[in-house]
Amino acid sequence: MKNLKLLLIGFLLIPALFLTSCDRGDEIGGGEVTPAFTLMKDYMITNQLDIDNVLAGPGGTIKFVVGAPADADLNAFISKYYMLDIRSGDAFAAGHIQGAKNIAFKDILTEAQNAGGKPILMICYTGQTACYATSLLRLYGFENTQALKWGMSGWNPATAGSWNNSIGDPAEGNTNWTYSSAPSNQIFKDPNISSLSQDGFEILKKRVEDVVAAGFKTASNGDVLASPSNYFVNNYFTTTDYTGFGHISNAYRVKEELLLVGNGYLTMDPDTNAKIVSYCYTGQTSAVLTAWLNVLGYDAYSLTFGMNGLYNSNSAWTTNKWSASVSKNLPLVQ
Repeated sequence: MKNLKLLLIGFLLIPALFLTSCDRGDEIGGGEVTPAFTLMKDYMITNQLDIDNVLAGPGGTIKFVVGAPADADLNAFISKYYMLDIRSGDAFAAGHIQGAKNIAFKDILTEAQNAGGKPILMICYTGQTACYATSLLRLYGFENTQALKWGMSGWNPATAGSWNNSIGDPAEGNTNWTYSSAPSNQIFKDPNISSLSQDGFEILKKRVEDVVAAGFKTASNGDVLASPSNYFVNNYFTTTDYTGFGHISNAYRVKEELLLVGNGYLTMDPDTNAKIVSYCYTGQTSAVLTAWLNVLGYDAYSLTFGMNGLYNSNSAWTTNKWSASVSKNLPLVQ
């Protein structure tokens, strides 16, 4: 009986040891197993899934967002896309784009299979969650996916409340808003992801599915402004705008070099205690970046509404700024 118990314990320990070894890349049977992150990273580089490709689309020709059309182009616009609206059922019922289908965020990967070869258009309230979804769908193989820029807020004034009620200037005069130069970027280690697979494609596929299941990850400007030291803040601005607009205290500026190629991604902190918060002008670009970072294994968040929610009236700012005039007056159906 004692030998039987020892044998059972041995069988239970073997899977645990195997899982740990696969994750760390330890030697198994005399050969070293490549870490799951490295396998996924190599696959992503080979298949042009670095962040610059995810943002620019196939051949750099299909940007991750598309604006609402002019009146004369409305019918062609509606016919072109397989439109998925991820707002609440009540918001959808109150007014949506003709032909759009209302689904939950968690179902985007399944529903995308029904696009029938059409490019997919993701639709939400402000464009931010839709951009997060667009990034994940592009990583999953639906490379022609785009998000409706500004969301439904940019489609019709009746749906513009999400933006009109969210712009503001909490950074103005805030002690954690500064105009100093960017701190030097640090170099960290690779994120740690677990997988029994040695196939980069399968690892990436599962990572995307897990990030979709976790839902959109965002951080409020109030929380980050109040305690920026609680986060790893990344300002996704140009060098000129970083100092010209000002920025959250001690925010890094990692933009052009933030790639798998060349290992620029190592400037992001993979420590589980360091929430990475990225912000841009509207929150839409940072949402694409944040989804990509989460797939890589970081604990990443997109700052809600970006600069528009931080300092909309900033005098140095002239483009990508929300105002009520941005919204078009395109038709809604109920």
